[in-house]
Amino acid sequence: MRPDTPADHTAEAERLLRTAAQYPEDHEPLLLQAAAHLELAGDRPKATTLYDRLLASKVDHPHLVKAFKAANLWEYGHEPEARAIIEGIRAAAPLDPAAWEIVAETLEAHDELDLAHASLTTALTMLGVGEEVVDVTGIPYSTQSLLTTRHRVRRLLALAHDTWDTLADELHTAPITLDELHDPKRLWSLGSEDPAELQAELARLRAELGSYRAALSRPFPVAVLHWPEPELDELLTAYPELQSEYPTHAAHLLDIEASLRELAAAGTPNLGIVTATVPSYEAFAASESSSPANADLLPQYATTLAARGRAVAWPPGRGADCWCGSGVNYGDCHGAG
Repeated sequence: MRPDTPADHTAEAERLLRTAAQYPEDHEPLLLQAAAHLELAGDRPKATTLYDRLLASKVDHPHLVKAFKAANLWEYGHEPEARAIIEGIRAAAPLDPAAWEIVAETLEAHDELDLAHASLTTALTMLGVGEEVVDVTGIPYSTQSLLTTRHRVRRLLALAHDTWDTLADELHTAPITLDELHDPKRLWSLGSEDPAELQAELARLRAELGSYRAALSRPFPVAVLHWPEPELDELLTAYPELQSEYPTHAAHLLDIEASLRELAAAGTPNLGIVTATVPSYEAFAASESSSPANADLLPQYATTLAARGRAVAWPPGRGADCWCGSGVNYGDCHGAG
């Protein structure tokens, strides 16, 4: 059951803080989740202290943390500081879709539509989403959200459709089109006495609710486990019972790519890869009161790592190195198949 009241959110934040203390290597995603619950509980100053705590340490996504901090600050009266942080992020131009998403949504929420639009356009350009894209399946899940948000902002600005808006339409799977969902005149229908208009708005709200529920049901990627070769050698030496799961390292890598492509073809969004280590796996097995030789633990271990924020999105972005660690461009490595 998800938290619903401020007290529930505070309790969940405290639980996440305890978990972060237990798994310091995963403190960044866990503290970000805790800060989000504190915001929902109405304790925005305490959420800011968590963002500051993260920024005072070494984090993998500093611009994302700064974006969350800016969004939070703006909500409780610290607009100048929030604006300064956002300008700093835009100037740094990070290759982090999530940071750009938070920046754009914050600007949109405060009616800075032109700046939100400029930020989203910059982000998509930097992330290599060319306007000539034909194969939508090659667009990372995290980047797809930027296209949808940009579509909404452009509708609010009354701008004509461009190629990226068409791409957002193609990626949209709900029964009601993005144009209708993002229609800035929708608020008018809420004051209408026309039953047909009210029914249409109810249908739109149900479609949006379905999309939100789908996103909430998948708060972290569906992840596949990746064993680097030295770790796999150590695993199989210690637990030869797992040899049938991993005949060779090369076969293991091919199986990862095949599994992810199969999931993508079946329509599963938000896919990722988590990197395994033997000590981490052994600790997980101990926590489950089971032997690491138990192959049934492997998918559970992958899900646990993903839930702790350890997943790397698949497929890699355009021009990115392959997930396998070869140092070769993904399109020339496992992405070439």
